[in-house]
Amino acid sequence: MREDKKLITQEYVERLKNSPYFIVVNYEGLKVDQFEELRNRLADCNSEMHVVKNAIFKIAAQETGVEDLGQALAGQLAAVTGEGEITGAAKVLKNFKAEFEKPEWHFGFLDDERLDADQIKTLADLPSLDELRAKLLGTIQAPASKLVRTLVEPGSSLARVVRAKFAEE
Repeated sequence: MREDKKLITQEYVERLKNSPYFIVVNYEGLKVDQFEELRNRLADCNSEMHVVKNAIFKIAAQETGVEDLGQALAGQLAAVTGEGEITGAAKVLKNFKAEFEKPEWHFGFLDDERLDADQIKTLADLPSLDELRAKLLGTIQAPASKLVRTLVEPGSSLARVVRAKFAEE
């Protein structure tokens, strides 16, 4: 392998090692300004998209422990990686596709588990981790809030009765 290809392979290996996931998309038909817009949107959720050379990407994936990509890499492909959640990147891709009808996602990997396009779509429909935490916290706090209101009510009722009695006099 030529020296420049070794450097590119090493760059791919580093990206894959530093990300808990990657999503492979076909960006064919995207205009340059649309591609940049997609990159900017992905950056907002701590993700990035890089065009990949298919053969070199396959070698890099194998070097990081991904034995079988499950299909031949063909076409104009890019890999989405990031430090954040896969759901954030999947939502951005889904929303962008709804707006521009591209890119097409092929497959992905999350912690060494292969995901097909339907599984990635399902992840895009899930709420973010912060949303789930907020819902859980609300569920946990609801009984405590109700208990506090119940405990305070008799005293509040008594205070209203006393205030009404003194207001009549």
